[in-house]
Amino acid sequence: MPIRLPHPVFDANASSGGLGNLPEWDLSDLYTAPDAPEVTRDMDWLEKACADFASRYEGKLATLDADAMLDCIHAYEKIEAIAGRIMSYAGLRYYQNTMDGARAKFMSDCQDKVTDFTTPLVFFSLEFNRIEEDAYKSVFTANADIARYKPVFDRMRAMKPHQLSDELEKFLHDQSTVGASAWNKLFDETMAGLEFTVDGEVMNLEATLNLLSDQDRARREAGAVALAKVFGENVKLFARVHNTLAKEKEIEDRWRKMPTPQTGRHLSNHVEPEVVEALRNAVVAAYPKLSHRYYRLKAKWMGLEKLQVWDRNAPLPIEEKKTVNWDDARETVMSAYTNFAPEMSDIAKPFFEKGWIDAGVKPGKAPGAFAHPTVTDVHPYIMLNYLGKPRDVMTLAHELGHGVHQVLAAPQGEMLASTPLTLAETASVFGEMLTFRKLLSQAKTKAERKVLLAGKVEDMINTVVRQIAFYDFECKLHAARRAGELTPEDINALWMSIQGESLGDAFEFMDGYETFWSYIPHFVHSPFYVYAYAFGDGLVNALYAVYEEGLPGFEEKYFEMLKAGGSKHHKELLAPFGLDASDPKFWDKGLSMIAGMIDELEAMEG
Repeated sequence: MPIRLPHPVFDANASSGGLGNLPEWDLSDLYTAPDAPEVTRDMDWLEKACADFASRYEGKLATLDADAMLDCIHAYEKIEAIAGRIMSYAGLRYYQNTMDGARAKFMSDCQDKVTDFTTPLVFFSLEFNRIEEDAYKSVFTANADIARYKPVFDRMRAMKPHQLSDELEKFLHDQSTVGASAWNKLFDETMAGLEFTVDGEVMNLEATLNLLSDQDRARREAGAVALAKVFGENVKLFARVHNTLAKEKEIEDRWRKMPTPQTGRHLSNHVEPEVVEALRNAVVAAYPKLSHRYYRLKAKWMGLEKLQVWDRNAPLPIEEKKTVNWDDARETVMSAYTNFAPEMSDIAKPFFEKGWIDAGVKPGKAPGAFAHPTVTDVHPYIMLNYLGKPRDVMTLAHELGHGVHQVLAAPQGEMLASTPLTLAETASVFGEMLTFRKLLSQAKTKAERKVLLAGKVEDMINTVVRQIAFYDFECKLHAARRAGELTPEDINALWMSIQGESLGDAFEFMDGYETFWSYIPHFVHSPFYVYAYAFGDGLVNALYAVYEEGLPGFEEKYFEMLKAGGSKHHKELLAPFGLDASDPKFWDKGLSMIAGMIDELEAMEG
């Protein structure tokens, strides 16, 4: 089990920006400065600890009894914690300003050192997976203290058929900083440096994407045209990034005997391929009753024969332009959390008061939004790009949900706290739903209710329909790359092949839209990540239906699920709610909630 070098994964469709007294990160809970003596101290400790660990345990794992194995695991966790602390600090500073050369250098230097120091630990998972099954079971059922770690090592042993020789695994570990990681950095720095000219004003990516939800249609179109122009000018570079990463993945998958490009992601998510396939098929089958139907309705509201891509996230004509200042956004989300359970808002409160949120839009700052758990003996940090749009309030509710989840799971420790991606979206989407329901209950007019419902439907389409379409695009991209190098035009064609299918006949697609695959960071940072959004949304919709039905003790069961972190399989976590994600009907339950909201919007037309 190689040491995880944490890097944030950006949330999809995250709006950004804001007004008021916006908080900034105080990273001193990690380190006070790059040249702080504690950074040197921890680097020195890490180098020695990794060497000592290898010296003490390499070649001996199969001989350890339960007590000795527990000592070994605790030593490994301590190494994970220190490596994670260093890389969290370096990464968060970098994402605050990716254009700052000193920050980029500090992160790269840290990553190089941590990778070098942890290379001697590569033996751990390889040797562990060679322990005979009977001996493995005997050690991990000896007592409760070690038995709690069994889910981690069960997941690790699922990789057993796909592991390479010790020498090859060490080579892959060593060269990782100049492989995918280097291409990730090139992508991030290029994106952060792009400039888009709209009506004579030069903007960064985040501000330009934000124009796509502007109330002025001409402004939206100008934003979309500027995006297409700059993406088109840089499409060869982005095609090179995707070609290289997809080929690197294909080579490694072939060596590891992974049956499909998606297998590695399913294994790391601890989810069965057939469950993901059932989700994907349910969503694709629902396109006509979800996105196709909704966008035809939206075209009618906007008085248009056809929608253009710059109308997809446009406000409704009846929607009043509204800027939500930071204090109001905070109050909205916190009161929604309090109404569900005061414990939830108590956990969320320090994020606002202790410098755990970085909210403002700043030059060089990474676009989007994320919640990064750092390490279990510190706390998470949330990044936003807050511009004061109503959707930004939902982004805050979403990321704060991640933060609450990460705080609750932290007592599980480094190896058990992190959840598979499929479950990592649970608390975030639930937090959004709580906030939406609160706002809906406060709607004073039919028009206000319509705007809120439409906004939520669009968010859910972005989270479910759009992300499954992204997943299909990735599946096509990786399959096509196996047959040979892809030109930018090849990738463009793959992108467009899923757009009409997912969005429906209400749309026309502008020239240049074919390059819009190029800015989506998930394809670069975490192949096949995107289905986790749809998984999380479907799961939460089903959960929320159970909550509305009044399941006794729901709140307590919900907190227990979050506290479990990665210690339980999705089947075990959902059982107390009477839900089972392996049942195809489970997904229909969640999709029906979206369809029901569209039903209500259609009824308002009568």
